[in-house]
Amino acid sequence: MTRWEPDAEERLRAAAMELFLERGYDNVTVAEIAERAGLTRRTFSRYFADKRDVLFAGSDQLPRAVTDAVRRVEPEVTPFDAMVQALLDVSEVLGERVAEHASQRRRIIDASPELQERGHAKFAAVSEAIAAGLRERGADSSTAELFADVGVAIFRRGFERWTEAPHDAPLASRVQEAATRLRDAAAT
Repeated sequence: MTRWEPDAEERLRAAAMELFLERGYDNVTVAEIAERAGLTRRTFSRYFADKRDVLFAGSDQLPRAVTDAVRRVEPEVTPFDAMVQALLDVSEVLGERVAEHASQRRRIIDASPELQERGHAKFAAVSEAIAAGLRERGADSSTAELFADVGVAIFRRGFERWTEAPHDAPLASRVQEAATRLRDAAAT
């Protein structure tokens, strides 16, 4: 193996995805991922903290991005609409970054209780981020927390639908559909 390889991070990600899909997440080691990519375990460690990080890399940035998106919404917008607009703004960026592996990633996570737990923790952090942004906008804590939980549900439904066919429509469109469905159901 050479000391430096171009596209090492993507090669590692692709190798991990292949192995996770072939054998299941729990049955794959970091060494096997590195070997499949034609790289070393040390190279793996330069890009990912552990094998979970292959699937969740960058997710630690999502809560801050959501809070910042809530802050950017015009002050006169209602808390619910501010939450929806923030989710749409984040979805536009996120959808472009994760589209390539979205369907496979979802299948891998759905098959692993450990990864599902990590996903739940990620969404709990997003919920708190939405609530923090709404409180900064003047919403009382109870309203902010309620809308944050609803926002996570909207985002998850949109994300799940999007991962079924990520190239059929943008993630933001699927999130908007989920928000519209909720708004319409609440109005009837």
